[in-house]
Amino acid sequence: MRLDPEQTEADAALLQLGRRLRADGYRFTCVTPATHAYNNGRPGAEQAHTLRDIFGWSRPFEPSLISADELEQLRLAQVIVNEPGGLLSSSVRWSSLDDLLLVHSAYPTDTADAVFFGPDSYRFADVIHDHLQSRPSRVEHAVDIGCGSGLGAILIARAAQHAQVSAVDINPLALRYTAINAALAGVGNLSVEPSDLLDGIAGNFDLIVANPPYMLDGGERTYRHGGGALGAQLSLRIVEQARERLSPGGTLLLYTGVAMVEGRDALLEAIRLRLAGPRWSWVYREIDPDVFGEQLREPGYQQVERIAAVVLTVTRNG
Repeated sequence: MRLDPEQTEADAALLQLGRRLRADGYRFTCVTPATHAYNNGRPGAEQAHTLRDIFGWSRPFEPSLISADELEQLRLAQVIVNEPGGLLSSSVRWSSLDDLLLVHSAYPTDTADAVFFGPDSYRFADVIHDHLQSRPSRVEHAVDIGCGSGLGAILIARAAQHAQVSAVDINPLALRYTAINAALAGVGNLSVEPSDLLDGIAGNFDLIVANPPYMLDGGERTYRHGGGALGAQLSLRIVEQARERLSPGGTLLLYTGVAMVEGRDALLEAIRLRLAGPRWSWVYREIDPDVFGEQLREPGYQQVERIAAVVLTVTRNG
């Protein structure tokens, strides 16, 4: 694992916080921003009363709510935010998936370098799990493109402990959190590397996974903005790069979203052009017909009927 030396003390404290939360039986299922806002807007939710309120619901808290040594650990981890009225808040959330506990950015994820985790992450995990159940022994070299919290890379590294797994992202904060999450998960066959998609990474791969952003975002936040007319540009770039970097028999698992206009799936049409011919076998399926409906109120979505979650599985023949 490669950690920034200047962040070593903070990262060690954040890792220790994760271990402490896990030992205390902490669990939190991360929801959509709309659901999060609804829960936090309820009477009595203005301030934290439990650890889940602090590290899951991102609510401000009285310093006395946690012990002095826990408070010092938060300060060492550099995740304390001063709030009005002498309250504090955490700049990170901790979410659980099965026996994993993962650190990511606090709600609301307004900053340009926010690290996302949410319902898409759980669906992405299911896609990876289903694939690995069928052929884990075939994975020798894998990469998680735009790794975010590192969930995809960690799942692969745990399931295929003989494999060399790379987690890549252009966001330094995502790489930090991935390294911490991998250490908390106890995986040792995972490397963290800065890269714009696969531009900075050499070699071919038996398994490439990606859960890229697929929205139009006015602030062009890295974790959310997919680019192009309706957010599909990054997904198509991943398909184009990944198809040239798959080993024979290797697979790309792309979990993404698509904006549907008058029943038309423009992403599927573009993928058909890029994967034509006998070199590729592929399956494209819609796994949730309606996600993030609140996005339809945003600029650029006036003609969009719905946003669907889709999975593309591409295998290189021969």
